[in-house]
Amino acid sequence: MLCGSTKYWDQFAEANLYETAAGRIVLAPGCNLKKPHPLWADPAQADRLKTVLDDLHLRKIDLADEVLVVNPNEYIGASTRNEIEYARACGKPVRYTHPV
Repeated sequence: MLCGSTKYWDQFAEANLYETAAGRIVLAPGCNLKKPHPLWADPAQADRLKTVLDDLHLRKIDLADEVLVVNPNEYIGASTRNEIEYARACGKPVRYTHPV
C-alpha cells in the first residue's frame, strides 16, 4: 500500500513501478485532489469526496501486507502520519522511500 502526500504524484507512480517490478501487488491512492478535475471542482463535492477517499485509504491499508510511505524530502503530512499510525496499530510493517 502506498501512502503519502499526493503532491508527490509523480513519485507515487515511480514507487508503484518499482514495487510492481519487484512482484508486489500495489494498492495506491486513485485520486489526486490537488490537480483540478470536474469530480471535485465544487468545494462541497471535494469535501465529501475527501471523506470517502480517507476511509477508502484505510480500507486499502487493511488489505495490504505492508505500507510504503512515499516521502520525498522526508515530508510526512498530518494525513500520512494518521495513516502510518493506523497501519502500525493494525500490525502492518511500514517502509519509507526516503529515510526518516
